[in-house]
Amino acid sequence: MSKMLLTICKSAGNAGNASKFHTKLPLGTPVISTGLNMKPHPTKCLATYIWIDGSGENVRCKTRTLKELPKHIEDYPLWHYDGSSCGQAKGGDSDLYLKPVAEYADPFFGGNSRLIMCETLDKHYAPTPSNKRSKCNEYMKAADHTEPWFGMEQEYLLLDRDGHPLGWPKHGFPAPQGPYYCGVGADRIFGREVIDAHYLACLNSGIEIGGTNAEVTPGQWEYQVGTCRGIDMGDQLWVSRYLLHRVAEQFGVLVSFDPKPAITMGDWNGAGCHANFSTDAMRKPGGIEAIQLACENLATTHVDDMKEYDPNGGRDNLRRLTGKHETSSADKFSWGVSDRGCSVRITRGVFDAGMGYLEDRRPSSNCDPYAVTGAIISSTVVNPKIQKLVDEKPAAKRAMSK
Repeated sequence: MSKMLLTICKSAGNAGNASKFHTKLPLGTPVISTGLNMKPHPTKCLATYIWIDGSGENVRCKTRTLKELPKHIEDYPLWHYDGSSCGQAKGGDSDLYLKPVAEYADPFFGGNSRLIMCETLDKHYAPTPSNKRSKCNEYMKAADHTEPWFGMEQEYLLLDRDGHPLGWPKHGFPAPQGPYYCGVGADRIFGREVIDAHYLACLNSGIEIGGTNAEVTPGQWEYQVGTCRGIDMGDQLWVSRYLLHRVAEQFGVLVSFDPKPAITMGDWNGAGCHANFSTDAMRKPGGIEAIQLACENLATTHVDDMKEYDPNGGRDNLRRLTGKHETSSADKFSWGVSDRGCSVRITRGVFDAGMGYLEDRRPSSNCDPYAVTGAIISSTVVNPKIQKLVDEKPAAKRAMSK
């Protein structure tokens, strides 16, 4: 072996120089039937454990065989995983735990197989830093008497395996946005087969998917999950994201939840994950006063909430919430009726009915739904500042007590 070739081989094996050899992955080949049309096993349960890694926005999974389908979520065994490979631990002390918290039918393996959403725990069985569910669940339990309902609108962009938006010219840009939103036709819509398969996968798994549509940027899509009560919102949105990645795998494409990829930094709308929220008081006649009170409370916690609305402490949303492209400004809270440029929007229908819900338009597409719904509940129900505002507003106090 020549000295030059030997040097190259040594460098290729050196993690410090590995970046020199990174290349784009080749375009994928669609594989639709991963099970070779084999029937599900008649008795065994293939339990796929799903968790959030140290990035706070990516999901991981692994599957184990159980002799039979457990009757309750508590019957699924605690499992361990390599936290050092997920950005959550060091190699010398890498074992972390997966605690099953929610189960869904597995549309891929079928039969008794299940998708298991998990919390991540450290060696002391305490929540890891990326485990936002634990604190969110505390808030939801404290606010359960208000019957909190959520619905979230997940936007995302489909990419080729080379990282280029699906359907975009490789050397140039598509025509300006306008014809793509809810569009029809091969020159306007890219990836519908992925979206339709994901829709059915969610329905068959038990996810409360409400609908889907093409968005304003070519290759960009949205689906809605809800209505979900309390902690179920976060569980279902995370599993729906897992299903989207898995379906996209089979079509050889990637899913990006980046709120504003570099290639779309021009005159293109970013991607958000609008959160619709209501309590029992908001949904009753006269609930508009409770909705307005909730908006006032969200204004008081805006700075803290923005840190929770993307996984990087609010930095991702700075690229998206510019006051343009149907967004509010990240540094200023606003709310209004039928205004898509506000932080929180009250739809015209809700305002006319005098009751309903609010739409928080600030969360980014890559947000952690546990962090978002937890922040909303903390601000509008659990936060002690609420009582002060209620005491100062007799009309709002009556609405909250109905």
